[in-house]
Amino acid sequence: MEATPDRGWNVVYKTVCKQVTCHAPAGDVLTGAAEAPQRRRMDDQHGIWRPGGEAAAGWRAQLELHFAERDGRTAVVHRQHQGPLVVQRPFYPEREVCHCYLLHPPGGVVGGDRLQLRIQAQRGAHALLTTPAAGKFYRSLGAQATQQVDIQLCGARFEWLPQETIFYPQAMARVETCVQLDDDSRLIAWELGSYGLPARNEAFFAGRVNQCFAVWKNGRPLLHDRLFVEGGSEALNAPWGLAGHSVVGTFVAYPVQPAQLDALRAATCELSTGGRLALSCVDGLLVGRALDAHADAILRRFVALWRQLRPQLMQREVCVPRIWAT
Repeated sequence: MEATPDRGWNVVYKTVCKQVTCHAPAGDVLTGAAEAPQRRRMDDQHGIWRPGGEAAAGWRAQLELHFAERDGRTAVVHRQHQGPLVVQRPFYPEREVCHCYLLHPPGGVVGGDRLQLRIQAQRGAHALLTTPAAGKFYRSLGAQATQQVDIQLCGARFEWLPQETIFYPQAMARVETCVQLDDDSRLIAWELGSYGLPARNEAFFAGRVNQCFAVWKNGRPLLHDRLFVEGGSEALNAPWGLAGHSVVGTFVAYPVQPAQLDALRAATCELSTGGRLALSCVDGLLVGRALDAHADAILRRFVALWRQLRPQLMQREVCVPRIWAT
């Protein structure tokens, strides 16, 4: 469900250094870099940016996180950010494991924006990253928005479990995620893309989304998955395409044995709501691809896979991030 701001609403923007509270006039959103603030007009009903407001340059946001084992638990030993992409303070519901919540204060991405997340986890570290809410790519007037996630693991355990990303009709987006690991690394990760606004019966009738999910081990590719979705194209409804489903999910885990596939399939079959989930395992990498009409249906199945795999891969019982319950 997509939230829309009320007229006369307040914008609260927090940075590491200061907090700024702005009272915006009806229908306006305050945005832009601190040194060159700009205003963009937003349609309260459809969450799109009106002509004349979209900045050609867009917002640049970068975040670097380095995790390392310190005194028996994982710590954030390096954290640097530029622009509106930050994490809350680390949480330790499992004592040794570091839970972090990735925050994008503007709440949505527009044409020309560029988000970049760089993560490194050193030997012995174990971190879990998630997001408090769905990401959103709004309608663009032509400029492309990009999001790039680079994850490097060296003998570390890492869980990348974000909420879904919603691509509004007429969004122009490029989203890339690349994970590099070695033989001693352990990984569980997923990503979901929701095209259009199913709750409002608004299909992805126009726009372009280019997605890439890649996993490399010791400099060699285990997975290089590309998906190009063009609004209004035949592929959205064709049996060889999305078959009328509006949400696509990708799940990966390493290392997994092919003998585990039957048990993993059994763990998710009862959660089916008419969507599709296919699992494969090649060179130790489990890959799950899911289609459904609703993101929460895929998330339930991915969480079931996570519950099955986490004790084995991470040597940890399931500990659900508290932010998922809010």
